[in-house]
Amino acid sequence: MQLNIPTWLTLFRIVLIPFFVLAFYLPFHWGPMVCAIIFVIAAITDWFDGFLARRWKQSTRFGAFLDPVADKVMVAMALVLVAEQFHAWWITLPAATMIAREIIISALREWMAEIGKRSSVAVSWIGKVKTTAQMLALVALLWHPNQLVSAIGVVALYIAAVLTFWSMFQYLSAARGDLFEH
Repeated sequence: MQLNIPTWLTLFRIVLIPFFVLAFYLPFHWGPMVCAIIFVIAAITDWFDGFLARRWKQSTRFGAFLDPVADKVMVAMALVLVAEQFHAWWITLPAATMIAREIIISALREWMAEIGKRSSVAVSWIGKVKTTAQMLALVALLWHPNQLVSAIGVVALYIAAVLTFWSMFQYLSAARGDLFEH
């Protein structure tokens, strides 16, 4: 296995995860800001590794496997930490919904590959807006320096949750013929 710069960036993102969690629990007033900064660094490296892999034509099977795993683990950890921070159903419900969607779609993709079918759903603008709203929400809610930033984070979290449902139903709709055939 040959490691290239995009793969190293993905591995770096995975290494950031325990530091991200530790920063969340720092007992200092600047702890939430450090946690949010680590999350932003992870998000930037996620964009950058994909850009470089495409630009330099350095896509690998290992990178194609590892990149979404790193993304999903980092986002799931952030959602769990935000739910813990706010300890309220109105934060936990959209967070749990987003985590559940990732598990459902990952299982669907695995099953489709197992039966030799590839469900092609164009991510289009929905996935991009969902990801943007989700990242904005998580940065704002991890940092939460004041009520306004927290309110923006909650609104973005709900926008991301609605788009999460929308994209999940697109995937399931595209696969329904295979899911329900006799």
